[in-house]
Amino acid sequence: MRSEKLTRAWFAVTAAVALTGLVTQVVATASSPGGRVANLLCYFTIDSNLLVVVTSALVASGAARGTVFRVLWLDALAGIIVTGIVYQVALAGLHDLHGLAFFADAVLHKATPILFVLGWLLVGPRGALTWRTVWWSLLYPVTWLAFTLPRGALTGFYPYPFVDAGALGYGPVALNCVFIGLFFTALTAGAILYDRRFVPLGSGA
Repeated sequence: MRSEKLTRAWFAVTAAVALTGLVTQVVATASSPGGRVANLLCYFTIDSNLLVVVTSALVASGAARGTVFRVLWLDALAGIIVTGIVYQVALAGLHDLHGLAFFADAVLHKATPILFVLGWLLVGPRGALTWRTVWWSLLYPVTWLAFTLPRGALTGFYPYPFVDAGALGYGPVALNCVFIGLFFTALTAGAILYDRRFVPLGSGA
């Protein structure tokens, strides 16, 4: 019982932190010169943080169960790990941020990934992942690319330099996407192996 309460409390805090970062980012974007809120959904960071909010809220409310939750949970986990690592490796320092934008950036790229991943490592939920979930979870990055690349071709806006087909060309972008897809798949498989080291809590998650 104590473990379940800790899990719910941890992910309630995680959902609140991620939501705070998202709201702050929307406000910062809307108030910046030339900022377009519609572009935010093109960012893998934003989408992954949205998944963290949804899945963390489900865990906190005790409603974490079913196939859809399992897929969303794995997408949130792998997506937020990719967000944190890719940011530190390729994106940190590209923009000089201040005020609300700086705060949102720190929350979405650092605080949320740390909270969500540590929460999963330390307090669960356990038994929420299956190998079939891995294949369904790949719909998330594929859908993101299917939305971002055609939209970029039409509008000229690409959220990240490594998917900027206008600057790099589609060949290098496709190669970058393959590497990221393989990394995403490896993360989901690793999550399964880690999760199976533990006896499921029997929470229905």
